[in-house]
Amino acid sequence: MASDNKDRTAELWERANAVIKERIPESEYKTWFTRINLGSLEDGKITLYANSAFFRDNFSKTYKSLVEDALNSLGEGNFAVDVKIKSQKAESENKAADKETDKLPKVQKDKPLERKTNRKDVVLNSAYTFDSFVPGDNSNFAYSACLAIAKNPGSVYNPCLIYGGVGLGKTHLLQSIGNYVQQNTNLKVMYVTAENFTNEFIQSINDRTTRQFQNKYRKVSVLLIDDIQFLQKKAETQNELFNTFNDLYDTGRQIVFTCDRPVEELKDITDRLRSRFSRGLNIDIQPPDFETRMAILRAKCNEKKFPINNDVLEYIANNISSNVRALESCITKLMAYSTLLQKDISIETAKEQLGQIINSNKDTSGISIDLIIKTVASYYNVSSYDIKGKSKSQSIVLPRKIAMYLCRNLTDFSTTEIASEFGGKNHTTVIYSIEKVESLLKSSDNDTSAVIEKLKNQIKNESKR
Repeated sequence: MASDNKDRTAELWERANAVIKERIPESEYKTWFTRINLGSLEDGKITLYANSAFFRDNFSKTYKSLVEDALNSLGEGNFAVDVKIKSQKAESENKAADKETDKLPKVQKDKPLERKTNRKDVVLNSAYTFDSFVPGDNSNFAYSACLAIAKNPGSVYNPCLIYGGVGLGKTHLLQSIGNYVQQNTNLKVMYVTAENFTNEFIQSINDRTTRQFQNKYRKVSVLLIDDIQFLQKKAETQNELFNTFNDLYDTGRQIVFTCDRPVEELKDITDRLRSRFSRGLNIDIQPPDFETRMAILRAKCNEKKFPINNDVLEYIANNISSNVRALESCITKLMAYSTLLQKDISIETAKEQLGQIINSNKDTSGISIDLIIKTVASYYNVSSYDIKGKSKSQSIVLPRKIAMYLCRNLTDFSTTEIASEFGGKNHTTVIYSIEKVESLLKSSDNDTSAVIEKLKNQIKNESKR
């Protein structure tokens, strides 16, 4: 009888899922319904299990009624849905076994293994977990690879490099690996930014404690290094990381890096270290699509327990397309406004309060600052990241000035907004660059004028595609 009930529950759930797939976008279904587990059916109530309280709360608020409607549309009766976390499932399943165990003679239990991780050395944000990450078509590959690494560190995808633009979730996934390994194994984990790795290495040289530094990083089971682009032009640190890499890799221990660009775009990195970065799995994270942005916004609202109507969420998702952090910033600002002033959030309020955030992140007339920078960089055969950076080389300075000039002339962005997209520079730098290009155009330098016109046409054509 129990087997028959289990089969019927599975059949109902499969049929209900077919209905649900027709009612929500595929990316939204993959984000939420592939991470929920079917429990039992008792007295007209189906129990589902989530991996965490966070995921349970989000799923319940957003999809519980959808699931109940799908089940009830099958014509098999009226069903209620209860969503619990897995720990509750384990607890209920173990009750019967516990009763039988109590009847057995008591045996001295082994002392549990102590965690080998030195918590003082690991600075992980507990909020960065796989459950709190909202994957979409843009990040499913990276999410799945990181989860596989966390479950079997050193066995699959070693080393691994995750790269992509600012605010897309690289650090979240990297620290999710660390948190998962800490919570489920006794392995020693080390998370560090490349900047801190460099600073520690320099300090160890000054203090003559390089051996201690090496032991710290070479005696871990999982090494997570964030933002390796910071290692450019730091030859000695690169050499130290190269040796650390070899020590860990040769002994089957896991290494994961993040970077804001593909490996081939890194400058002033030794060939042997570049080859190490390229050796394993390299995955990029792209900006999220609309459905994923909506799922992220809903998740943030549920996390903060701050309901916002769908029109406002759609307004934000339509106007911010390339930065997950900016999406969260919008929710945070609206929440602060509503809480401090005791006002509801209408679409008019959202437009008024989020203007600056949205203007600094949106495309204008199909032409984005990012498109302009990439087009100019390609023309001059330099990296987009160098144009945004601080290099004072003439081969970089001129393309940078021209890119700033085109941003001001082809978009509605202010000089302050343009400056923020060029590595957080001061708006006076943008004004100066614009004036220098205008000066060249007024002179007898016909080459500059021809280049500007060529770039303008190319950017306009690209924006229409």
